[in-house]
Amino acid sequence: MGVEIERKYLPRANTWRRLIKPPGLLIRQGYLAVGARCTVRVRIKGSQAWLTAKGPRAGASRPEFDYPIPIEDAAAMLDSLCEKPLIEKTRHIVSQNGHNFEIDEFHSENAGLVVIELELQSEDQSIELPDWIGQEVTGDPRYYNSSLARHPFTTWPPTSAQIAQAPQ
Repeated sequence: MGVEIERKYLPRANTWRRLIKPPGLLIRQGYLAVGARCTVRVRIKGSQAWLTAKGPRAGASRPEFDYPIPIEDAAAMLDSLCEKPLIEKTRHIVSQNGHNFEIDEFHSENAGLVVIELELQSEDQSIELPDWIGQEVTGDPRYYNSSLARHPFTTWPPTSAQIAQAPQ
């Protein structure tokens, strides 16, 4: 059984942009099922596609089962079976302090949102965060991709959006 251990952060400001190498990797994903016990996602990332089932979160960890599928099947599922809107984002990778920080810059209904993800080996792994990383949002369900598909960032009340993007 696979286990995903992931922490999520907001950037302090746009200083992360000077660290990336454009163009990044386009990701399109949608959800076949979203529930308390299981989330099932279809994702196209570049020229590859996956079907992923994730279990309930416990802290920063959750069970994850990831299976490659034909890209044509993934495209058909995204178009005809997944809840709308789809999640569309560009992923940039910044390697710093011995870690690969995945910077997701969202588009479409989630335009304006940037979330930084860091996958860890264990929940108690020691990490030194770069100064361009701000508030941790690991436990905030608003920032789960499955939540963003149902409650896009552009529909959040202005106070939430301002807090999410405010320099810290």
